[in-house]
Amino acid sequence: MGNTDRKKNTGTRPERLRPSKRKLIQLYSAFLYNAHLKGFIDGEIYTGKAKAVCVPGLNCYSCPGAVGSCPLGAIQNALAYSGHRAGWYVLGMIMLFGLTLGRTICGWLCPMGLIQELLYRIPTPKIRKSRVTGVLSWLKYVVLAVFAVVIPLWYGIRHDLPVPAFCKYICPAGTFEGTVGLLANSGNAGYFSMLKILFARKFVIMLVIGLACIFCYRSFCRFLCPLGAIYGLFNRLALVSMKVDEERCNSCGACVRTCRMDVRRVGDHECINCAGCMSSCSRNALSLRAGTHTIIAPACGCRDGQPAVTDTGVTDTGVTDTGAGKQPGYGRISRGAALGVLCFALLWFNFSDPSVRKAGDSPAGTAAAGTAAGEKITGAAAGEKTAGTAAGDRMADFTAELTDGTSFRLSDQRGKVVIINMWATWCEPCVKELPVLQDFLQAHGEDAAVLIIHASDPLEDVPAYLDKIGISLPCAIDSMDEDLYGLSGASPSVLPHTVILNREGEIVYNETGSITKEFLDELFEKVR
Repeated sequence: MGNTDRKKNTGTRPERLRPSKRKLIQLYSAFLYNAHLKGFIDGEIYTGKAKAVCVPGLNCYSCPGAVGSCPLGAIQNALAYSGHRAGWYVLGMIMLFGLTLGRTICGWLCPMGLIQELLYRIPTPKIRKSRVTGVLSWLKYVVLAVFAVVIPLWYGIRHDLPVPAFCKYICPAGTFEGTVGLLANSGNAGYFSMLKILFARKFVIMLVIGLACIFCYRSFCRFLCPLGAIYGLFNRLALVSMKVDEERCNSCGACVRTCRMDVRRVGDHECINCAGCMSSCSRNALSLRAGTHTIIAPACGCRDGQPAVTDTGVTDTGVTDTGAGKQPGYGRISRGAALGVLCFALLWFNFSDPSVRKAGDSPAGTAAAGTAAGEKITGAAAGEKTAGTAAGDRMADFTAELTDGTSFRLSDQRGKVVIINMWATWCEPCVKELPVLQDFLQAHGEDAAVLIIHASDPLEDVPAYLDKIGISLPCAIDSMDEDLYGLSGASPSVLPHTVILNREGEIVYNETGSITKEFLDELFEKVR
């Protein structure tokens, strides 16, 4: 059985240890998808406008470094909202990726693919492909149908709840990149109290999948990944794919036997177009092409006159280019352009993006109106309380523009118990606790006030959504200009978040996590 990253034992030791071109491209893609390196330092996810764009590979939206959306998560959210809006954008992006690259994305551009291949390199006995793995390779289509389509569609249409079932119950990328990535930051230690049995189950699933990848090549990709299943449907139609020169091919089957994926023929729905099979073909009948252009050609070149690999060095297929047909200028230009794009992305997403600069200018939030955070509030009524976000502090005053055209000013609510709830339509726990907040407000009337603040850049028409589910609470939408989340220290990446103020405007509760009717009633009796 062949190795897509095996190199011939020729040349010096540094040359043999040099990473293959495919590995470098995989690593480059992982850095490009996660260019917000500042997120790993701050323990916060990137929330700029670029997050609305899907990247081709499986890369969790909640990863601190992620600068784009995962197409699989976007599909599930689109299906959840299909009852009142069509997800044409997501469908268009998936079709674009599928028809241009197909499963080349899996082989060259997916960070999860790189992680799996690195795990497989750990020296252990390996499980070779067989009829059993061939049958198991169809399991990902069942996972796609049930967890990525049926469950989100059912909850979206029947219950009007966003339930991205694959992300919520299975996805190892979400656990490793998202949850573990955020909890690895010491500043997020408080979130450990939010972890429930669901996280424990997902963490075990992640460990099992990781262990399987050590013994069985790309186990997640082959048996479970719904995104790979989707791209596999486009593979035979994709612009970039492996091609077989039928006049040279003698149907010996060496390419299929060499491949570690469960392919039945070169270029089928299981082929990730890694070009690893090329070194096994004695007839030089295989090539990786983009339409009529040859990306990787056999050592002797293609019959149509296309040259061999166009860059010096050991290729990912085990073929060493001797320099024939080399185009050094083209290679240098390509590498320079790629490096320039990566440098621009790193600068933009860590320093220049308006959302990053806004967060850096106001780490604890700034008041939209009234007292700034950290400033002393003087006067007899104030009792020398400090405006801040901790229990006992006086929350800084602000004015929020509501979705119905009116406004909510915090200082006008003095004398009432005030509940400020940060939520989003795509957050299932958030949506479930909205009726609790509404019942609380109706029960306590003039003695309480409630404001719900939706995260910035909503995917949904928020007023229409609230009207559909029967919620009439005062609602504002956070924005970079107002930074309402910053006033409480809340993060739009971890919701729901609730702040409760007593009648003097002092913070008595400021935590992330769901709240219950019993909790609210008990707290209200203590602070009224």
